[in-house]
Amino acid sequence: MFNFSKSIDLPSKLQWKYENEPEMLGWTIRARNYNTFVANLMFLFLAALIFGCSLIMYSVYEGMSQPWRMLSCVFFFSLMMLVLMSVTHQRMNFAYRFTKSGVEYCEWKDFPKWALTFLKWFSVITAIIFIYLATIDPAFLIGALIGPGGMG
Repeated sequence: MFNFSKSIDLPSKLQWKYENEPEMLGWTIRARNYNTFVANLMFLFLAALIFGCSLIMYSVYEGMSQPWRMLSCVFFFSLMMLVLMSVTHQRMNFAYRFTKSGVEYCEWKDFPKWALTFLKWFSVITAIIFIYLATIDPAFLIGALIGPGGMG
């Protein structure tokens, strides 16, 4: 699962321009293809904001017992940092190669296989929850129209 040194294979949908020529030198890398300075500044600002929200959350929950109070704040901070890292540190795959005709490269982003399955099941579960809530109060039908339809 965490094999970071595995080689990156070129997807079948991407083709080299000089496909019939032999490769003299080639390599693949995974890198961020945008201004990392701006992304890192955004990350630091939002990380400080999330940390501040966690401290506010800790001070507001005075009625909770100490272990649950601390655990809920740490869980909130960890979850938000995970989401923030996935937004500000996205990477692309690049493949480069030298041939006699020149240098060529391909770039692509791997879409996770689990994402489509997750979205499908999340929409189904959300629809079931909103149908149940609509039996309690018909006002939830508005949420039922927006919720699963907005996901899938």
